[in-house]
Amino acid sequence: MIALIDYGAGNLTSVKKALAALGADVCVPTKPDELTDAAGVIVPGVGHFRATTALTDDWREAIVAMLDEGRPLLGICLGLQWLFEGSAEAPELSGLGLMTGLCERLPAATTLPDGRPHALKIPHVGWNSLHFPRRAALFDCVDEGAQVYFTHAYAAPVTGDSAAVTTYGVPFASAVERGQVFGVQFHPEKSGDVGLQVLRNFLSMLW
Repeated sequence: MIALIDYGAGNLTSVKKALAALGADVCVPTKPDELTDAAGVIVPGVGHFRATTALTDDWREAIVAMLDEGRPLLGICLGLQWLFEGSAEAPELSGLGLMTGLCERLPAATTLPDGRPHALKIPHVGWNSLHFPRRAALFDCVDEGAQVYFTHAYAAPVTGDSAAVTTYGVPFASAVERGQVFGVQFHPEKSGDVGLQVLRNFLSMLW
C-alpha cells in the first residue's frame, strides 16, 4: 500500500485516480503513525511553500524513518521543493533537507539567441520537455525530450541529484533522485502516458 499525504496543498483526487489506474492500493493517513504499514509514501502539493508548515516534525520524523527502512518517497511539485533545504517563497521555513539547495522563483524574462529580451509568463504552466543528465530509475522507458505538464513559479536548482532538467528561462531540476528519495516538479497525474510510466516506475520500487 502507498501512503498519499494530505496536508491541504494537493489535488489528491487526480493522483489517487492515476495510482488506481496502475492497480495501486492507496491510503491517506491522518496521523504519522499510520505510515507504519505503508510500502512507500507520496507527498503531492500545489501552491505556496508556506503550506508545508502542515508537515510538522512528527510527520517529518515518520517519513525519514520510512526512508531509513528502505521504503521510497516521491515528492510531486511542491512536494519536490519540500525535499530541499527551503524556498525563497517562504525563506523563514525549512524544507525536509534531503536535497541540497534552495528553490528560487523562475525568471520573468529571458534573452533570445539573437539578443532580444523575451518576457516569460509566471507561473510556468503547460507542457515542457525533460532532458536526462544521467540514467535514473524513475525514467525507465521514458524517452529523452518527453513532454510533461507543469504548473509552478518556483523551482529547484540543478545539482548532482537531478534526474531530469527542464528549461524555462533557466534550467531547473524537473526531477531528482538519490537512493530511495525521488521528486518530480511536473504533475505525473496530468502528463498522460509519460506521467503514468513515471508513477509505474516508482511503484516498482515499493516493498
